[in-house]
Parts: sequence; structure tokens; C-alpha cells
Amino acid sequence: MQTVKPTKVDVKLIKDDGTIFLIDIKTAKPNAGGLKEFKRTLLEWVAATLAVNPIANVQTIIAIPYNPYEPQQYNRWTMRGMIDLENELKVADEFWDFLGGKGAYSTLLDIFERIGIELRTEIDEYFAHYNKK
Repeated sequence: MQTVKPTKVDVKLIKDDGTIFLIDIKTAKPNAGGLKEFKRTLLEWVAATLAVNPIANVQTIIAIPYNPYEPQQYNRWTMRGMIDLENELKVADEFWDFLGGKGAYSTLLDIFERIGIELRTEIDEYFAHYNKK
């Protein structure tokens, strides 16, 4: 065994059946160079978990909180081949519905929209001083 100090997990969930989900939250457009490190991080998390509990069921996920390509499907060619797209990547509604149950993403979008409408004047005033030329 080698002693390692893996990066911190952004979100750790443990299901009732004991399955451990380790989630790394990323920006919407990660670059290809960073993917190798992302994958290494996921593998280190699994190794560190299994070193403590060799029979643990560990699942890793890269989460991207929103889809900048909406309404088209998220499609970053940089992810292919490095990440198991079916099991290790959750984007937008897949991620939020995974965390909060079916419909969680729609609920969040509705909340953001309602708050944005309600606070529109304050938001515009806040950003106005950044828009001065």
C-alpha cells in the first residue's frame, strides 16, 4: 500500500443498499487535457475507498450541472473514450434528478426563473456597474 492524499470529493452519497457514489462536479465545457486528470481522480477515489473497505460497491460520476447546448443533447467529443458516458457522466437533468428524484431539475429551473423575475430590478442594478464602459 502507498499512502496517497486524493482530492476531496465534491458530493458523496450512500444509498440504502450501501452503494457509494462519489461525484466530481465540473464546468460545462471541460477541456480534453483535463479529462485524464479527472479520470485519475475518480480512480484514486475508488482505490482509496476500496483500501478501507475492499467489498464496497463504489460508483464514480462526473457531474455537469447544466447543458450549455440545450435544447440539443450534451455532446462533448473530448469526453469520448476517457469517460464511460453511460455510467460516469450526468449532465443537467440527469444529475439533478439523480440527486433529488424525477422532476428535480424542472423544479430548480422553475425556482430560478421565478426568483429571476422577482429580483430582476435588483439583479440589473447590481450588474449595471460592471457594464460601464
